[in-house]
Amino acid sequence: MIDFKGVDYPKSVILHAVFFYVRYAVSYRDLEEILAERGVAVDHATLNRWVVKFAPLIADRAQARKRKTAKSWRIDETYIKVKGRWTYLYRAVDRDGQTLDFMLSERRDLAAARRFFNRAIGINGVPDRVVIDKSGANLAGLQAVNVILKFTGKGRTVEIRQVKYLNNILEQDHRFIKRITAPMMGFKAFHSAAATIAGIEAVHMIRKGQIAANGASAFQIFAELAA
Repeated sequence: MIDFKGVDYPKSVILHAVFFYVRYAVSYRDLEEILAERGVAVDHATLNRWVVKFAPLIADRAQARKRKTAKSWRIDETYIKVKGRWTYLYRAVDRDGQTLDFMLSERRDLAAARRFFNRAIGINGVPDRVVIDKSGANLAGLQAVNVILKFTGKGRTVEIRQVKYLNNILEQDHRFIKRITAPMMGFKAFHSAAATIAGIEAVHMIRKGQIAANGASAFQIFAELAA
C-alpha cells in the first residue's frame, strides 16, 4: 500500500488530482482552478508535490501488474524539454503497441542506450528481436547487451533490426505522451519531469488495456494501484 500519511487532504482528492494531471492536457494552474470550482482549495505547488511523490509509485505498480507482452519490441526516443534543454525519453513497446518500459535521460548516447535496454530486459525478459532506427548509439547498446547475454550463459541473443517503417507504431504511441506534456511548457527539474512522465505512461498503459480492468474505469484502476 502506498503511504499517504502526512498529507492534509483526503487520499481520494490526491488521487483524483494526480490522475487528472497525468491523463489530460492541463497545467497545474488549470488544475488548481478546476479543483477550486469543485470546492477544493489547493495551490499549484502542492499539486506538483503530489504528482512528483505519488505518480512514480503508482507507475511502478502498473509495471508490476501489466499483462504479458510480446517478444518482438520497438524502441525509439522522443524529446522532452527540461530546464530549457531537450532531454531524451527512451520508450519501448511490443509489436502490438503495448508499453514495455520508458526512461528519461539527459543524454542520447551508448551509456544511456545500454542502461535502457538492460532496464527493459530486467523488467520484461529477453526479447526475440528488437527494431530500432538508424541510431548508432542504440545499435551499439544492443550489441553490447548481446555480448553480455552470450557470455553469461543465458543462451540466445537478440535479433537486431534497423527498419524505420516498423517503428511507426511507436511513433504513433509517442503522440499521446507529447499531447499531455505540451501544456506543461517544459519542466523545471529533471526529477520532476521523470516522475510526471512515469504517471503519464502508467495512465497510458491503463488506457491501452494492459492492466486487468474487471469492469473498472480508468481512474478506478489508477486508484487500485495505490491501494
